[in-house]
Amino acid sequence: MRSPAQARIDLAAISHNVSQLRERAGGAEVMAMVKAEAYGHGLVPAARAALAGGATWLGVAKLAEALELRRAGITGVRTLVCLGVPGEPYDEAIALDVDLTAGTPSLVEEIAAAAERAGRPARLQLKADTGMGRGGSTPADWTALVEAALKAEAAGHLRVVGLYSHFACADDPGHPSIANQIEVFTELVEHAEKAGIRPEIRHLSNSAAILTLPEARFDLVRPGIAMYGLTPVPALGTFGLRPAMTLTADTAVVKRVPAGSGVSYGHTYVTDRETNLALVPAGYGDGIPRHGSNLLEVFAAGRRRRIAGRVCMDQFVIDLGDDTLSAGNEIILFGPGDRGEPTAQEWADTLGTISYEIVTRIGSRVPRVYEGGAS
Repeated sequence: MRSPAQARIDLAAISHNVSQLRERAGGAEVMAMVKAEAYGHGLVPAARAALAGGATWLGVAKLAEALELRRAGITGVRTLVCLGVPGEPYDEAIALDVDLTAGTPSLVEEIAAAAERAGRPARLQLKADTGMGRGGSTPADWTALVEAALKAEAAGHLRVVGLYSHFACADDPGHPSIANQIEVFTELVEHAEKAGIRPEIRHLSNSAAILTLPEARFDLVRPGIAMYGLTPVPALGTFGLRPAMTLTADTAVVKRVPAGSGVSYGHTYVTDRETNLALVPAGYGDGIPRHGSNLLEVFAAGRRRRIAGRVCMDQFVIDLGDDTLSAGNEIILFGPGDRGEPTAQEWADTLGTISYEIVTRIGSRVPRVYEGGAS
């Protein structure tokens, strides 16, 4: 049954984008980041599309996401959980051959204990905080983390298979922190290797770094937003990426109203003449930003229309002037821009945010309809 609002996901676009990013990776392996329901595109279908495009790894933020991939039958693919949190069911993840992250000695010990329960060694990657100021070990604590990992490795509880970190400002080319993070990461890797760590992979690059920093490739790169066709550095253009999500809604009601009619809560929009109003059945309960009221544009009846009045939980209104629509006619909220519709990047620019937030916030009440590949 067709929903009044839906997100059409072009799986071929995801595969194409990953293929393009793989070419830019210069021989490094590609870890497709499919966290947060693949940035709103659908965890399992997007993962399969990324693998079809040449990705050799999958990356998620939370352990539950990795378990969902395994239960969906995506096995035999190296999958990294990037967020190390105490108290997770690590024994289950180890049994399902998932790579885990630790940035503290205590988490190394917890994962080692889980490996004992699972009856097999864990595959562990050590995360360094090289300047992000978020997760991972600081340089001052790195020696203790490495020592804890080596101790657990010697006991047969785990194997350290990777060393990695994350850029803070790669989307701001030329930022002084970039070169510093590369230098610090290189030093920490050398320290770990001299201590006895033998990693299979070292990795640092996110989408922005893949596209702008060939010197940061190391052994593997981790595309996120770019694999969904949205640029991580808008000032430098699209890099030939194709947006994979098109958000649409079917017109619910069209009616003629007189001049001076208030529209939606608070009457923040008042018609200046007799006009046609169309009701769009999607609202902030579906992920349409409420702060886009009277600001965001959509594509309806052949051209762009600005949202008229406040975005409600389930709906919003557009002013058609003397143009008209029929109930059931499609309205494009955002997409690749091929037909003149706004893009997710344009919505982000209008609201002073990033395209990541626009696509990721589209809620589960909006069904994903997959096109261009096997879902």
